[in-house]
Amino acid sequence: MIQYLFMDVKKILIVDDSKVVRLKVRQILESDKECRFIIHCCENGEQALSYLYEHSDLPDIIILDRDMPKMTGDEYIRRLKSNENWCSIPVLFLTVQGEKSEVVRGLAELGADDYLAKPFDDGEMLARVKVLVRIKRAEDQSRALNKELKKANQFIRKTFGRYLSDEVVDTILESPEGLSLGGDKRVVSIMMADLRGFTALSEQLPAESVVGIVNIYLEIMTEIILKYQGTIDEFIGDAILAIFGAPTQRDDDAQRAVACALEMQMAMEEVNKRNREAGYPEVAMGIGINTGLVVVGNIGSHKRSKYGVVGRNVNLTSRIESYTVGGQILISESTVKACDANLRIDSQLEVTPKGVKAPITLVEVGGIAGKFNIFLPEKKPLELIELENSLAIKFTILAEKNVSDDLYDGKLVKLLTSVAEIEADIAVEKLSNLKIILFEPAGKEVTSDLYAKVTEVLSPSRFRVAFTSMAPVVKGFLERAILS
Repeated sequence: MIQYLFMDVKKILIVDDSKVVRLKVRQILESDKECRFIIHCCENGEQALSYLYEHSDLPDIIILDRDMPKMTGDEYIRRLKSNENWCSIPVLFLTVQGEKSEVVRGLAELGADDYLAKPFDDGEMLARVKVLVRIKRAEDQSRALNKELKKANQFIRKTFGRYLSDEVVDTILESPEGLSLGGDKRVVSIMMADLRGFTALSEQLPAESVVGIVNIYLEIMTEIILKYQGTIDEFIGDAILAIFGAPTQRDDDAQRAVACALEMQMAMEEVNKRNREAGYPEVAMGIGINTGLVVVGNIGSHKRSKYGVVGRNVNLTSRIESYTVGGQILISESTVKACDANLRIDSQLEVTPKGVKAPITLVEVGGIAGKFNIFLPEKKPLELIELENSLAIKFTILAEKNVSDDLYDGKLVKLLTSVAEIEADIAVEKLSNLKIILFEPAGKEVTSDLYAKVTEVLSPSRFRVAFTSMAPVVKGFLERAILS
């Protein structure tokens, strides 16, 4: 107990109507040997509000269930953020909603700082709590240092400084209406970037490695987005939501979004170089871009607000991004038209996203000419190596990130490290997401967590996939299979 005198004490409030969940979160936090946590638990929002009223020593973070009786998590956070004494407490939402667009909407409107889907991984829970506490402490110090600044400039810098370039911030400071809440409708280009298969990969890594990979990735990508005068609306774990055309609208918003996405993909080489140097696995990113009408503006209250974007086209951007594989940029037809530039189009595909009545065409872009003149290496037809001894697999088809109970037999007949040709007794649709169990020739299981997306259907019984998540041990096994 004496050692705690020299440790930084972090105060945690857990709000969940499930005793099992409260106990699990407590056990996760108390298992950490580096930090000391003082934990208080409430079983509903009303109890949690009473706790805040009765205690002047406020928590460093609130872990909040979104679905509770008496008072929902949404209502609780609205009450929390409307109180000037509590509004700076970071909130980690626990939710069963796996819909990325819904999470984006919830975070933008309610002011939560992060989310974690149930059932959650112990290491990921601990890592996210530590990161949010660290951010909270840093923000507290920043507020203390900035008390001498003028109130108006302080508010603007706090709201926009982490998300916009200096040029955009200066423009807002010169505008008297920059402080007002509310929004306006305008056409913008929306970008969503995401590390493919990172959730599955993070479950196999220590918490510090997960945070390390995300920090390397976000540091590099943030610099590129600001370089192209994009506005970072939200970080959601390993996902980035950025807008081009707000708060300052320009004629080349769509072109800058595409050029930015191309440079981001090129920068993944540097991301993975740093990952290798740190002993982390390599990662790949998919990017979706859509252009359309949205509502943008300061969302929140006079005590706490953020610059955000909401609307149907935000959800559509998330859908577009979900169709990508690593290294790919997919853009909507509206973005192609808005670019009005010489794009290098590598392929096209027709999809019908959830919530969209008619099929839409997505374009895979590989470069943009003109003043940006940025091009990814041209893709060459892949010549897969036919395996002398095919590898047996079993696979399930994922629907909305939920694993089906149906298990199908198949085999890998051709292979490259990141691409495979599969033969199976069932017809699989293009763009389907698969979870694969891979076996050695002797029948021993190699892994049950190999994820892939169907990129091409060759016949009713044969299709190609791109692997979206692969542990290093699986990568080594497949490389040896190619050479054997």
